Amino acid sequence: MSQQGKNSKKAKQTKQQKNSGWFYFHIVIRVIQSLLLVVVSLFILFGALGAGMGAGYFAYLVEDTKAPTKEELEGDLENVDETSHLAYADGSNISAIDTDIKRNSVSSDEMSDLLKDAVVATEDEDFYQHQGFVPKAVLRALVSEVTGIGSSGGSTLTQQIVKQQILSDEVTFERKANEILLATQVERNFSKDEIVEMYLNVSPFGRNNKGENIAGVQEAAEGIFGENADELSLPQAAFIAGLPQSPIAYSPYTNTGELQEDLEPGLDRKDYVLFSMYRNHDISKQEYEEARDYDLTADFQGQESSDNNNERNFLYNTVMNEALEIVAQQLADEDNISSEEFAEEETYQNYIQEAQQKLANGGYTVNTTIDQDIYDAMQDTAENYGYLLDNNNQVEVGNVYMDNETGKILGFVGGRDYEDNQFNHAFNSSRQAGSAIKPALVYGPAIDQGLIGSESRVSDYPTDWQGGENEGEAIVNASNEGTETFQTIRESLEHSSNIASYHIYRDILNEKDDTSFVYDNYLKKMNYPASESWTYESASSGVPEVTTLEQTNGFQTLANGGVYQEGYLVESITDSNGDALYEHEESPERVYSEAAASIMNDLMRGVIDSGHTTEFKSDISNMNPTLGDADWVGKTGTTDEYRDSWLVVSTPKATLSSWSGREDNEGTDRNASRRTAQYMSYLANSIYQANPDSIGADEEFELNDDIEEEEVSEFTGTKVDDNDTVEVDGSTMRVPNDTTESYWTNGTPPDVSFRFGIGGTEEDYEDYWQNGPDDNSNDDD
Repeated sequence: MSQQGKNSKKAKQTKQQKNSGWFYFHIVIRVIQSLLLVVVSLFILFGALGAGMGAGYFAYLVEDTKAPTKEELEGDLENVDETSHLAYADGSNISAIDTDIKRNSVSSDEMSDLLKDAVVATEDEDFYQHQGFVPKAVLRALVSEVTGIGSSGGSTLTQQIVKQQILSDEVTFERKANEILLATQVERNFSKDEIVEMYLNVSPFGRNNKGENIAGVQEAAEGIFGENADELSLPQAAFIAGLPQSPIAYSPYTNTGELQEDLEPGLDRKDYVLFSMYRNHDISKQEYEEARDYDLTADFQGQESSDNNNERNFLYNTVMNEALEIVAQQLADEDNISSEEFAEEETYQNYIQEAQQKLANGGYTVNTTIDQDIYDAMQDTAENYGYLLDNNNQVEVGNVYMDNETGKILGFVGGRDYEDNQFNHAFNSSRQAGSAIKPALVYGPAIDQGLIGSESRVSDYPTDWQGGENEGEAIVNASNEGTETFQTIRESLEHSSNIASYHIYRDILNEKDDTSFVYDNYLKKMNYPASESWTYESASSGVPEVTTLEQTNGFQTLANGGVYQEGYLVESITDSNGDALYEHEESPERVYSEAAASIMNDLMRGVIDSGHTTEFKSDISNMNPTLGDADWVGKTGTTDEYRDSWLVVSTPKATLSSWSGREDNEGTDRNASRRTAQYMSYLANSIYQANPDSIGADEEFELNDDIEEEEVSEFTGTKVDDNDTVEVDGSTMRVPNDTTESYWTNGTPPDVSFRFGIGGTEEDYEDYWQNGPDDNSNDDD
C-alpha cells in the first residue's frame, strides 16, 4: 500500500476514535445530568414533604394558641409588674414584694440612637429585614437542639421580648413554635422602632451604684453613668447595650453598690458591641477605635447609699431571702445545674437575680409560718425590754420561736432596732455556742450511745487541756478550776461544768476512735455548720460558732423526741390562681433515740428548775404563775469575758431561744445570764399573751418506755452489790449503801471498781474514796 493510502487509513481510524470518544463523553454527561435531575427532583420532593410535615407539626404545636390582638400584645409586652405579696400564716398581708428593680420607662425619642444601633447590631443584625424570626437561625437552633452540635442561639429581638414578657424560658419545641408565632404577630402590630423601645424599657441591666437591680435603659444610664438615656456617649451606649445578655456578670457594681474588683467581663462585652456596630456600618473605623480605647472606668459613678432601707424590715428581708433561695434552686434544677455549679458565686447570683424577677413580677404570694400576733409581741418586747440586757453598753439580741413538731418559725427578733442596725442576729450572726451546745454535742450523744446514765459520775477535779491551741492550760469553770469531786451527770449539766463536759466528750471520741463521730452522726443531721473545730476537745465548751437558728433547732430536736425538723419560714408560694409554685415538705430526721431525748429533757428540766445557772424559772413564775408551772427544759451558755449570753428553753410544744452580746464582740460582765433570764421572761410572757396555745403550758415531757431505770450506787453511779468493796491506797473500803435510780438507754451501769467514773486521775479517785462527794456550789455557764 502506498504511503498516501496508509496515511489516509490512519487518519480515518483517528477520526473514528475521536467520534467514539465524544460519543461516550456525551453519554456520561447525559447520565450525570439525569442523575442530577433525579437528585434535584428528590431533594425538591423531600424538601416539599419535609416542609409540609414541618408546617403541619408547627400548626399542631400552636393549634391552642390564639392569635392575640394588638391591645392584648401591648398589655403583655408593656406589663412589667404583677404585684406579689408576703403573707402571715393566717393569710393576712405582710407586705407587697418590692421588685428590687428600679425601672423608669422612656419613649423612643428619649433614647440615644447610638444605643438603639448598638442593641440591634449586637443582638439582631437582621432586625430591619426579618418579620419576627430568621428561618436559617431557627433551622440552626433546631439542628443544634436535636444533635447537640453547634449553638442553639438565634433569637431575634422580637423573639427575645416575647420570651421575656409573655412566655417562659422552658426549652421545648412547643414554646419555641409559640414564640415564633407571637413574634410574627408583634411584627405585624408594631413598628420596628416601637419593638426596640419596648425591648430597651423592659430588659434587665444589672445593678446601679446603690446596689439596686435596674431595668430599662433610663435607669441604666442614670445608675451607671449619671446620664439620661439620650445623652450617652458611644462607649457608654455600647456598654449598656451589652448588659442584657448577662446583667449580673457584666454589671460594674456589686449588690452593695461598690465597683466590682474585676471589670473586664463588662468592658470586653462593650468592645464586642462596638465591633458589631463597626461591622454593621453604624460607626466608622475611627469612631470604633476611639470608643474602644476610651477609659470608660472613669465614667462609672461612685457608690451611694440606697433609698430603700427604711421600706424594709427584718421580717421582709428574712422571708424574701428564704423565698429567693427556694426559687433560685428550682430554676437551677430546671436547667440541670449541678450543686457544685450552683455554689459558684456568679452562677448563684444569676439565679438569685432571676428568682427576684420571677417572684416580684409574677403575682405570687409567699405564705409564711409567721404568727402575726406572736411576731408583733416579740418586736414589742425587744423594743420595750431590750434595755434589760444592757450593762454599760447597748447589747444586741437575736431570738427564734419555733414549733417543735414541725419546725415552723412562729416568730423571731432580728435585733433591737432595724433602723439603727439591719444585721439579723437571729439568722445571720454566727457566735460561739458556749455551754448551750452541751446537750446536743456532749450529753445527748453520750446517753444515746449508752456510755453514761443520768446518775453516772464524772470528774470535776482540776485538769488541763490535752490538745489543740490550749494544750497545757487549765480548764476552768465560771469561778473555779474544778470543785474537786465526781459529780453526777445530772449535777454536771445543772452546774454546767466545763471540766465534766470535756471528760465526757473525750470519752465519746476515744470510744469511737473517730474525732468526727459526733458531728457526722448527730450535728450534721441537724444542719449545724461543718467545721474542723467540732473534732477538738474544746468544742465541748462551746468554741464552735453557730447562729441562733441553728442553736434553736438543736433543742427543738431533743424536745421533739429526738427528731429534727428543719426550721423554716416559707410554707408555700402560690400564683394568682392559687396554684403552688412551691410547697414545704417535711423531712424529719431521727437524730437521737426517743429514749435518749427523753432522758435529756429530764436532765434539762433540772437545769431550769434548780436555778444554778439561770433564774428564768423564778422570774417567769413571778410574772405569770401559769407559765411558771409549764414544763420548761433548757440550757444556758456564756463565752469568755461574757461576750455571748445564751438561754434556750423548750416546752413539749415549742422552743424559744435567745442570744445577746455586744455588736463589737467585746465582753460584758458576769451578770449577763441574769439579765438574759429577765429579758426571756418578758419575751415568753408576751408570746403567751399573744397566743397561749402555741406554748403548750399544760403539756409535760414524759420518760420513754424504752428507758432502763437502773438502781445504782449513789456514791459511784455503778451497779449495786451489798458486798461491794474496793482497794484504796492499800486499804479495803466498802461502797456506801445509799442507792438511786439512774436512767439508761441501750447501755447498763458498769460494775463497781476503784475507777468508777469518767475522767480523773488516780489521785482524784483516792481523794474521792477517802473524802466523799464535795459540795457542788460553783457554777459555770
